[in-house]
Amino acid sequence: MSERHHAEPDAIVVGAGLAGLYQLYRLRGLGLRVRVFESGSDVGGTWYWNRYPGARCDVESMSYSYSFSPELEQEWTWTEKYAAQPEILRYVEYVAERFDLRRDITFDTRVTDAHYDEHARRWLVRTDTGEAVSGRFLVMATGCLSVSKPPELPGIERFAGPVHHTARWPSEGVDLTGQRVGVIGTGSSGIQVIPELAEQAAELTVFQRTPNFSMPAFNRPLREDEVTARKADYRRWRAAQRDSYSGVPREPAERSALDDPPARREETYLRGWREGSLFGILGSYADILTDRAANETAAEFVRARIRDRVHDPETAETLSPREFPIGTKRPCLDTGYYETFNREHVHLVDLRTTPLTEITAAGVRTSRREHELDTLVFATGFDAMTGALEAVDIRGRNGLALREYWSSGPRTYLGLAVAGFPNLFTVTGPTSPSVLSNMIVSIEQHVEWITDCLTHMNSKGLTEIEATERAEREWLDHAAEVGKATLYPEADSWYTGANVPGKPRVLLAYVGGVAAYRRWCEQVAANGYSGFSLR
Repeated sequence: MSERHHAEPDAIVVGAGLAGLYQLYRLRGLGLRVRVFESGSDVGGTWYWNRYPGARCDVESMSYSYSFSPELEQEWTWTEKYAAQPEILRYVEYVAERFDLRRDITFDTRVTDAHYDEHARRWLVRTDTGEAVSGRFLVMATGCLSVSKPPELPGIERFAGPVHHTARWPSEGVDLTGQRVGVIGTGSSGIQVIPELAEQAAELTVFQRTPNFSMPAFNRPLREDEVTARKADYRRWRAAQRDSYSGVPREPAERSALDDPPARREETYLRGWREGSLFGILGSYADILTDRAANETAAEFVRARIRDRVHDPETAETLSPREFPIGTKRPCLDTGYYETFNREHVHLVDLRTTPLTEITAAGVRTSRREHELDTLVFATGFDAMTGALEAVDIRGRNGLALREYWSSGPRTYLGLAVAGFPNLFTVTGPTSPSVLSNMIVSIEQHVEWITDCLTHMNSKGLTEIEATERAEREWLDHAAEVGKATLYPEADSWYTGANVPGKPRVLLAYVGGVAAYRRWCEQVAANGYSGFSLR
């Protein structure tokens, strides 16, 4: 343990991913003593754990990067339009090294408990290594997609072969050459990993319960001239990111999809398709996420492209989503996903028509037959937004447990704070834009807001800040009202917690947009932190 750790810290940060590292950097800038706890063996968070073949960001590299240091922007050069996991992890490691951040991080350590001492006005934090430490402020930078969701399937323990989850892929990799491999899950990680596994496996069987919408990424190496141009224009581009709806600048559409005749609408969607981005289709018209009829025009365009890409009509139909509006589940960007199903050794099993009944010692049994496998891969996603926060026994005033307080769904003020839990901050917490935005834009905004808040408190000699129940209730009402004006609540997705049995069904992210949300947070601060009680 370094000398810095002999004194109790002013602040404790949980998590050393993109959020935790930036929070550490900013708190150090205030002259505060900081301890960071990280369950992994090094920095990276999501990009440390998700090492599965094909793991890649779906926001363009030169936008999915820190903006706080102009020097860093110029020093680092991205190689691809959409960076793969190894390159993103190298970037995070470079940031940790460049700003000497590792010396305040304790790795291979999971925080198990965090209890607020009302008399001392400090958080007492305990870890799975037996350490106990207290700090004035507790910042949960635990990430929105960091607790993997195990499949709820009978018989998993009986399977005789190796079992892997995409979110905990072995760092040394997995050799599947010549094997019969089964994949369960066709969300973002499944859509990324399936084409890669098909390159190795002798036979690949994909078990699909719900098909997902995916669009081609058209990923490619970045040209030197476009990298130079963006680096020269970074300050303007960063300002545009902060003032955009999603953290990815684009001219907002003003027309309804229903205003255009079919031929013109097809041309519009085709331009969006060729962009190779999440927003090329969804941002083509103003009402795709608010009007079901408009949404269906976009959905059918993508389904037609699936029919173009998949040779067998029956397989194409099985891969075509029809149960939810496009965009209301996390849409995906892919590299050859649908084309994978044209390969003779790749098989698609529709679990809607032949339900999975159990995992056996030899493989997977459906209502029709047993599929014999050598290796099982689960791409079953995450307990999103709340999972990592509820994994820690967090207790506020009067011993109130966060898990109990959130038993009917997460309750926060701005996704930043929770009534009854003083001096606790959540970076990109529930009811903030978070997963519906470019995460790094939202991370920087939250970290900077928290840092400014602590600066204000220190300047005023204040020791405690707590969201009021009224402000929390009014924010939740506003967030719910904005959400109801969209199609998001219509889908059973991890956006609403529907992927985790027993989890309360609420829209977990704020859909009002990055720019509007930022203005709201700025106004709260400008009004002397309205909605908070400061002491």
